[in-house]
Amino acid sequence: MSPKQQRGEATVDLLLTTALRVFAESGQQGFTVNAIVSASGVSLGSLYHHFGSFDGLAAALYIRCMDELCDEMVAALTRCRTARTGVHKWVASYLDFTREHRDVALFLHASAYSGYLVAHAEEIGTAKAEKFAAIMTWLEVRIRRGEIAPLPAPVIEVLVMGPLTEAARRWLSSTYEIDLAEAARHLPDHIWRSLRPDPA
Repeated sequence: MSPKQQRGEATVDLLLTTALRVFAESGQQGFTVNAIVSASGVSLGSLYHHFGSFDGLAAALYIRCMDELCDEMVAALTRCRTARTGVHKWVASYLDFTREHRDVALFLHASAYSGYLVAHAEEIGTAKAEKFAAIMTWLEVRIRRGEIAPLPAPVIEVLVMGPLTEAARRWLSSTYEIDLAEAARHLPDHIWRSLRPDPA
């Protein structure tokens, strides 16, 4: 990699890291291009050069945060041989990540209905599909073995991720009271039951 490319990558990393910090410190309303430029010391022209727009930067940050979460889930799941253990680890890894990386989790949940996700939906969808491919492969093997109910992949994703995202959303919000450690004790087995094949 040339020195110019290295500088470019360093600038991209600085902008994304600063953007997450600005969001964590200032919330959605303070998450602006001017705040990020000011906090990072990077020029507005350089930001637009690397990301095209503020929405482009926000979408890139979303993908980076999603990658971090997915990497944790994939690593936890694919180390497991049995379906039950794998689902339990999948659930636990999501909740652990939320607790240990609150800023990242908060940005992911707050971005769920943001305009930059719509503007970059194809790019984000491709990145998500690449990350979830390993999870889908692991699940397909267990479905063929009869260890997991033969459900469509989107349904499995809803059954697993639905309760997890809602638990995380409530924990991250000041509106609800939820003990994430308590959720981690109960959710793995309940989610696993929703995926078990019907008894013969």
